[in-house]
Amino acid sequence: MPEWSVTEPMKLTLDDPVTTLRVRIVDGAVNVVGTDEGAARLEVSELHGPPLAVTHEGGTLTVAYEDLARKGFLSGLLPNARNRGAVISLAVPADASVEVEAVGAGAMVSGIRGRTGVRGVSGGVTLVGLSGPVRAETVSGGLEAQAVTGGLRFRSVSGDLTVVEGSGTSVRAESVSGDMVVDVGPAGDPTDIRVTTVSGEIAIRLPHRTDARVEANTTSGAVSNAFDTLRVGGTWGAKQITGTLGAGTGTLEATTLSGAIALLRRPEDAEVPSGKVL
Repeated sequence: MPEWSVTEPMKLTLDDPVTTLRVRIVDGAVNVVGTDEGAARLEVSELHGPPLAVTHEGGTLTVAYEDLARKGFLSGLLPNARNRGAVISLAVPADASVEVEAVGAGAMVSGIRGRTGVRGVSGGVTLVGLSGPVRAETVSGGLEAQAVTGGLRFRSVSGDLTVVEGSGTSVRAESVSGDMVVDVGPAGDPTDIRVTTVSGEIAIRLPHRTDARVEANTTSGAVSNAFDTLRVGGTWGAKQITGTLGAGTGTLEATTLSGAIALLRRPEDAEVPSGKVL
């Protein structure tokens, strides 16, 4: 089994196939890019504290601190595990599966067609151009996703969620106090959005032509609705937006206890493909 102990900045190229990438770091940053090249590449541009262990076995490339490689994820919160940091970049085949665990480190994953899983504590997560299924969990770090089309599952305590250009994306999100912004681009697939937060605010922008059954609820927050075919009702402090958009083939469910809910409409001219004239 090829294995390297990294004690200083370095670059490494792996010619053997990589089907799964696993990264576990504390502080710093990790950037993963999917490519159509056969070789995988690793660059460690900054490193302090204990060495990183890099192993490649059975198609699985693992980059992790040696003393945390076999411990639980939250072991990275221990005092003796925080005096370290690394900034690493990886290029792997786009069809590979990616698993990133980061404590206090920012993570960015782009161009991956395989399964992606990200777990973070306080660092932000950015996902761009992912077409495989995505699962992300954070404690306080926010998640920004752009052009993620393979289905997104997000759970957080206080992290915010921002989804941009989510054409054809199935979104499931839960948070305690994080805000949620979901911008759905034009797509042929039915809308499939279910988001829940306790005290965070929810804003969802939908295409001019949307097919979905809508149910949005807040116990004490304000509501805003840009669709004439939807009804706004409620008693006392509780408010609800319900109804059907288009044929109602999709689902939009949004729930918050004390936060506001806004259902927004994309401008119709913003959905005309490039080069076409209205």
